[in-house]
Amino acid sequence: MKEISADKNNIAACGLYCGACRKFVSGKCPGCKDNEKASWCKIRQCCKSNGYRTCAECESDVKRCKIYSNFISKLFALIFNSDRPACIRYIKEHGTQAYAEEMTRRKCQTIKRK
Repeated sequence: MKEISADKNNIAACGLYCGACRKFVSGKCPGCKDNEKASWCKIRQCCKSNGYRTCAECESDVKRCKIYSNFISKLFALIFNSDRPACIRYIKEHGTQAYAEEMTRRKCQTIKRK
């Protein structure tokens, strides 16, 4: 099993930190960026088509984005107590490396909803 380490390359397009995911750490998942099976993810597709690594590079507000704030993402947020827009805000304000370091320190893949 890998250790959780701060690597900006382990940030998913939506702002989740794959580097702290159990499946990623155990080697059962390559992470969202390298997971070709994740072709169903509209957020990942949008970022790739626009040349972005994450939604933080887009000028649009993720809370108003129909691709980012869809039914599945809202359900995910409810089930996992996740505030993905807060993840994107953190990346915009502090950068990808600082976000990776913060999530590694917290040992979690998302900022929790308050």
